[in-house]
Amino acid sequence: MRSPTSSNAVPSTREIVSVQPFTGGDAEWNEWIRQAQGSTFCHLAEWREIMRDVLGHEPVYTIATNADGSRAGALPMVFVRSRLFGRYLLSMPFLNYGGPLGTPAAQRQLVEHAVGEARSRKVGLLELRSRIRIPSDLPVSERKVTVTLPLPATTQELWSTTFRAKLRSQVRRPIKAGMTARFGADQVEPFYEVFTSNMRDLGTPVLPRMWFERIATALSDHVEFCTVWLDDQPVAAGCGFVWNEEFEITWASSLREHNRSAPNMLLYSAFMERMIERGVKVFNFGRCTPGGGTHRFKLQWGGVDEPLPWAQWSPAGVAATPSPESPIFRAATAAWQRLPLRVANRLGPLLARGLP
Repeated sequence: MRSPTSSNAVPSTREIVSVQPFTGGDAEWNEWIRQAQGSTFCHLAEWREIMRDVLGHEPVYTIATNADGSRAGALPMVFVRSRLFGRYLLSMPFLNYGGPLGTPAAQRQLVEHAVGEARSRKVGLLELRSRIRIPSDLPVSERKVTVTLPLPATTQELWSTTFRAKLRSQVRRPIKAGMTARFGADQVEPFYEVFTSNMRDLGTPVLPRMWFERIATALSDHVEFCTVWLDDQPVAAGCGFVWNEEFEITWASSLREHNRSAPNMLLYSAFMERMIERGVKVFNFGRCTPGGGTHRFKLQWGGVDEPLPWAQWSPAGVAATPSPESPIFRAATAAWQRLPLRVANRLGPLLARGLP
């Protein structure tokens, strides 16, 4: 993990006396999160309001405290309830991380509390998504990995050392085709235009536009939007987050009709150059399924796999949240891919609100 180390002394197990709901404000939560070892952008308090206001989910944020009242740990969770997809308690939905933070003893108590919440809410699956194995006896799913790549100090080194000759050729292809990359909050709309088309082609309901609009405002210090343009048309786009000298590209899309020009190669290289300018040390390609096409695309940049050990509890042996990759959803995915884009864009956000 590339995150700051807390300077506080580690309290003994006897000092940790309680786990309780967090009822304070964003500033109070984030003050502790920013210094907590292992924290990620997924732990920030702003997701509480985004999940609730945009998707209608119930945030379940909890803290562990010491005998003297000081904070020993924290765990953000979201309760997702859907007639179509069932009940889930996740940390965090649509994101890759968010598991318990704090001392080992605090994390254990937070996990025990999470299992209790899952039982009381009769969920099909509790999933705590973490970058590292948490101190818990819960089963661990490693169905997803991420790929991370150290970034050099300069863009010159990026092109001369990090990018091999074949990769440099692939990145230059969209540039020769006249494509350019643009960054900024004004790229949210073109990003969403590309994103909706790509999600329809993948057979997956798209998140609401408001999801990204709220991210752009609430998390403006951390989020980056980029769009690759060909003349006046957006052809590829991405959205990601900076946290503790690491950048993760969380959502990325490109239009299939422009695949030959490889606009996604320009998208990723532009993000890398942007992050070097911001002093970021590590480029995180985001989660993917091992062995799939997306995984192979990410590995070609020279990064290495990082398993994602997500802890789970399920009363019925549910092993994963609903996914278009699952055999049971393949027929629905194929049907969705045939929908006119305007229909998919109208129905998608309604269904995506219920997806965990």
